[in-house]
Amino acid sequence: RFSCRRLGGGLVQAGDSLRLSCAASGRALSTYDMGWFRQAPGKEREFVAAISTNGGRTFYADSVKSRFTISRDSAKNMVYLQINSLKPEDTAVYYCAAPKRSAFGSQAASMYQFWGQGTLVTVSS
Repeated sequence: RFSCRRLGGGLVQAGDSLRLSCAASGRALSTYDMGWFRQAPGKEREFVAAISTNGGRTFYADSVKSRFTISRDSAKNMVYLQINSLKPEDTAVYYCAAPKRSAFGSQAASMYQFWGQGTLVTVSS
């Protein structure tokens, strides 16, 4: 239902910046609160950030708050995740997702009902 991908392409190294985008087929993304998760090899899916339907509220995992920015552009029907100062520890598959009703900002993957296919971010040192 959701499609997420990196923008710009190219190699990703520690210290680089990267922007991920999320788009949806069918219902407009503006209808949904949205979130980003990531899953590193061998680990559970981890909450990263969330944004409200109109972009007025954002919420971040403590571990990424200083480097990650979630945003949305209603005119383009897109949600973004900007990652600055990439670290090798950021290596993961990143997913956009929409939470269930009244679940904005939830850090539990079980509270999200729609998921993108994920895009792999590999950060070399």
